[in-house]
Amino acid sequence: MLVDKIKHELIDQKKSKFKGNIYHYYQVNFAYNSNKIEGSHLTEDETEELFVTNSFIPKSEDAIQFDDLTEMKNHFRLFDYCLDIIDEELSKDIMIEMNKILKRNTSDEENPRYNVGGFKVVPNKIGLINVIDTSKPEDVIKDLDTLLKEYNKLKKVTIEDIIDFHYKFECIHPFGDGNGRVGRMIMFKECLKNNIMPFIILDQDKPYYMRGLKNYKTDKMYLIDTIKHEQDMYESIAKEMLDFDLEDK
Repeated sequence: MLVDKIKHELIDQKKSKFKGNIYHYYQVNFAYNSNKIEGSHLTEDETEELFVTNSFIPKSEDAIQFDDLTEMKNHFRLFDYCLDIIDEELSKDIMIEMNKILKRNTSDEENPRYNVGGFKVVPNKIGLINVIDTSKPEDVIKDLDTLLKEYNKLKKVTIEDIIDFHYKFECIHPFGDGNGRVGRMIMFKECLKNNIMPFIILDQDKPYYMRGLKNYKTDKMYLIDTIKHEQDMYESIAKEMLDFDLEDK
């Protein structure tokens, strides 16, 4: 019931541009933490001001990178796109659109090596220590097709299935940049689609998240336990924010 209410309220509050509740909370915290994990320099306060007012006053004298601002705003749009297609079957086209939304008007969009709007054309890896090898550019479509075929044929999707998909997606690493943020957004979409408690991976838990990905082949429970911990925190917040019934008013 709670997940149904989260899904309903996120969609409804998006339509009405409602501030101060679950949609507002998820937009700001998801954008801040997912971008922070990838190196964004914006603070939580700056992220919220950007979401609410489309502007902010820097809290320090440090220069603000244009791409940090653009990708934060793009993440708000990416979240809205996810709500628009929440019940659609996952596909390569959805993945590409997610990446296009995230990278629109960034410096990467002007660099052909990143191939924004398509899959990677230059090989990439995850991390510099305990490196995770990823799919070769020429194998991306084949590997994604295999992953999607296996996942979309599942009759009942569990949180463990979504985490396993996330790990395999990150191992493919299909884009020139933005793989982590797209991958985490896919997990959010698939949780709500399958009536599973969604979550935000917090930047403060990045070491556990990265260790979980790197050790997944030998110990799946590290990543699973990390994500279930994030689920528990989000469930507590959702219960507090959604403790109302408009039909009783």
